[in-house]
Amino acid sequence: MHVPVQAIDREIWRDGVASEGARLIPEETPLALTYNGGTYAVMMGTPQNLEDFAVGFSLDEGIVRSVDDVKSLDVVRLDDGIELRMWLAPDEAARINERRRHIAGPTGCGICGIDSIAAAVKPAAVVPHGQTFTAQQVMTAMQAIAPLQSINMQTRAVHAAAFWSPSNGVAALREDVGRHNALDKLAGALARSRTDASAGMVLLTSRVSVEMVQKTAAIGAPVLVAVSAPTALAIRTAAAAGITLIAIARSDGFEMFTHQGRISAHHAPEIIDVVA
Repeated sequence: MHVPVQAIDREIWRDGVASEGARLIPEETPLALTYNGGTYAVMMGTPQNLEDFAVGFSLDEGIVRSVDDVKSLDVVRLDDGIELRMWLAPDEAARINERRRHIAGPTGCGICGIDSIAAAVKPAAVVPHGQTFTAQQVMTAMQAIAPLQSINMQTRAVHAAAFWSPSNGVAALREDVGRHNALDKLAGALARSRTDASAGMVLLTSRVSVEMVQKTAAIGAPVLVAVSAPTALAIRTAAAAGITLIAIARSDGFEMFTHQGRISAHHAPEIIDVVA
C-alpha cells in the first residue's frame, strides 16, 4: 500500500480486560532511487513527500551538488514499492556510475552499503556562522513541532525533522519511519524551496548520530537540536563542522555540546509558526 497511514484491527489486553479495535499504523514501503535508469539504493520509508526525499537523499549522499542537477524526477508507484526515477546530466551520470551500489536499506539506515570506514566517517562540510539564537528561541522551536507532526499524532511511531527560523517559525517539517529519511526529506524540501538554511535551526525528534550531523552540515544549518542524546562521534563531527549541537532538549531546557557561542540567554519574542 502507498498511503502513509493504515488502520489495522487488533486485540487489546489491558488491566485484565480484552477488547478489540483498530489502531493507526505508519506504512513502510520499499523506495528505489534510480539515476539515469540504474538503481542506486533501495531504502525502506514512509510513502509521503517522496520528491523531497529523492532530492534530499541525492544532495546528502553527494550524488548531486545542487537541486538543479536533477533534470527530471518521476515517482512511479509499483505493486511492491515505489521507484523514484531521476535523470542527471551526462557528466553527473558518469560520475555516479563509478560509485553505484545496490543496497536494501533497513528502516532508518543512514550509511547502508558504504564500503569503507573512511567513507562512513568522512569529514562533514563546514557551515557558515549563520544566525545567532537565544535559549528561549531554541525551546520555542522544539515546542512548536509536536502539534505539526500529523502522522505521529495518529501513530506515535514516526520521526520528524524540521527547520525553524526566527522570521518564519517552522518553515518545513517532514516525517518518516526512518529518522535519516525524515532528514533527507527535509533537505529536499529546503533545497526545492531555495531556503537559506544558515538563517535557522534543524530540529530532530530522534537521537543524534554522526550521519545526522553530516546531513545537517550538507544542508548548511548552523544549529542542530534534538530531543535525545548525541553519540561521541557526532559531537566530534559537529565540532569540526562548526555546528552548534544541542541535545536532550526539553520544555525547560537543553544541553549544548559544541559551538555554544551561537546561543545567548536573552529572551526571544513569541513566534507564530507556519509549516510548509
